[in-house]
Amino acid sequence: MSWYAYCLTEHQTLPNGTRARRPFLLDGIQGVNGASVLGYPSGEFAVIVSDYERNGAKLDEKSVLEHARVVSVCFRSGTVLPFRFGTIFDTDDALRQAVRCNRRTFGQSVAKLRGKSEMHLKLVVRDGSLRRAMMDVQLPDTVGGEYLIKLREKASRERERQTKARALSVQVHKLFNPLDEEVSCKKVASDGMLIDIAHLIDSKSVEKYQNRYTTAAKQLKNCELVISGPWPPYHFLPGKLRTVAGNS
Repeated sequence: MSWYAYCLTEHQTLPNGTRARRPFLLDGIQGVNGASVLGYPSGEFAVIVSDYERNGAKLDEKSVLEHARVVSVCFRSGTVLPFRFGTIFDTDDALRQAVRCNRRTFGQSVAKLRGKSEMHLKLVVRDGSLRRAMMDVQLPDTVGGEYLIKLREKASRERERQTKARALSVQVHKLFNPLDEEVSCKKVASDGMLIDIAHLIDSKSVEKYQNRYTTAAKQLKNCELVISGPWPPYHFLPGKLRTVAGNS
């Protein structure tokens, strides 16, 4: 029997406290493929897992939602470090070794993220001045002068988009004043740009953060603004944690 892993959390925040030494059932939570959810204790931590048969039902889009739901439920009671979707440990030893090898990083990450939440902002920019920058530049099949001209034009438009995205993200940062942020930018349709921003904030200030939405919506001209959260801190894990995947 393998273990499907959802996240790691502090043992003391779970209903069983620090008393359990063996995997214990978490009541009222259903995992991937309808499986029961358990806490697998390892020192001060507990890995949230479900029994998993590799030859059983396959992971699909529904499983993604089930995974996220388990992480969200655990997030309500304490700090969580989400595992990548599809993380499977084939043995108890593999799971315990993963925790042992990363214990220091886990501890530092939990300390950093304790009492913190992630908020999402999506800005769709439809600015007439950006219309040219949003147009695709098709590179010719041939090499030579024409190719270099088009290549420079393509790079110029990309810089123009990134400059606009950086300016807006700075403005958003000043409005919401998060502890940390991660920003990505991509085109949508032929005349728009999507700026996806993740903000790390103190969980106690979620309401204050949400109340800034109205002010932001008025100040960010030519933008459609959507806010969501609080979420577990998916975007603010150290890179090492993203590679912990057992034998998946």
